[in-house]
Amino acid sequence: MGTLRLLVAGGNEITRKGLCAVVREQPDWDLAAEACDGREAVETTKLIEPDVAIMDIDMPTLNGLDATRQIASGGSKTKVLLLASHDTDELLPLALDAGARGYLLKSDPADDLVSAVEALRYGRSFFTGRAAREVLRGYLEMLEKMGQARNQDSRRLSGREREVTQLLAEGYSSKEVAVALNISTATAETHRHNLMQKIDCHSVAGLVRYAIRNHIIEA
Repeated sequence: MGTLRLLVAGGNEITRKGLCAVVREQPDWDLAAEACDGREAVETTKLIEPDVAIMDIDMPTLNGLDATRQIASGGSKTKVLLLASHDTDELLPLALDAGARGYLLKSDPADDLVSAVEALRYGRSFFTGRAAREVLRGYLEMLEKMGQARNQDSRRLSGREREVTQLLAEGYSSKEVAVALNISTATAETHRHNLMQKIDCHSVAGLVRYAIRNHIIEA
């Protein structure tokens, strides 16, 4: 895999420059662009299509969550890593719903930032520490209690559909699923569409919940 191109976005110049310094220290990372607010981050992402965007949740004019949502809904291949000042029960679910692939606290060590970006680089998700895992588990339990997804029998899915479900739940894009399973992107998209209909799922968070409940992935 070649050089990884990154965008760093944050309203606080000191924090943003610190993140840029970490990016520049990595031998095969390229700091493709900086953005000082969410709108600039969205527009720059459209222009240069970085592989990964590291974005502060707290940004002027357009916050990181809404910027992430716009990037994800626009069909961009850019994977977003969100940074939060504080770990709360609300933020991680919102980050997932917005389409972020990773979530870190600004207080986390630089090594975690590097690990998170590398995880996103290879199609995986990354969420900070035990607290985030507990929040995710609580969020999935909340969805179940609220009835936002119906209990589905995993035997309804074919073996190939279960493979696709696991890859998607682990953060793979349709193109990456196609490569992993040696099928065409169109076929991967068809599998994704069919299985989402079968399990009556309309979001990545719902797909993750289904995969955990049916022991396709571990929480």
